[in-house]
Amino acid sequence: MPTFLRNYLARHQHPVNLALHILGLPVTFVLPVALLCWGRPWWALLAFVVGYALQFLGHAIEGNDAGEAILVKKWLGKPYVAVVPRSGSKPVAPLRTER
Repeated sequence: MPTFLRNYLARHQHPVNLALHILGLPVTFVLPVALLCWGRPWWALLAFVVGYALQFLGHAIEGNDAGEAILVKKWLGKPYVAVVPRSGSKPVAPLRTER
């Protein structure tokens, strides 16, 4: 788990990206389950989409690709940005960026 956390923090250094993930993750994965239990499938789908959109917006602000985008780009042999180093800061984890 420490490796996962180090990598996660390296990919979410920008405070807005981190905040959007703190909000977006529960909206993506917890809220839809609750809404399905309450018999609201369309609201569950909307929550899932909005939660994912918040996370993708966070990565756009950060300047790196979202994990799902990285996976697809790897499959297609395309370049991707995993971590964007911040100027004047020491990276949280070893950088693995391919372009």
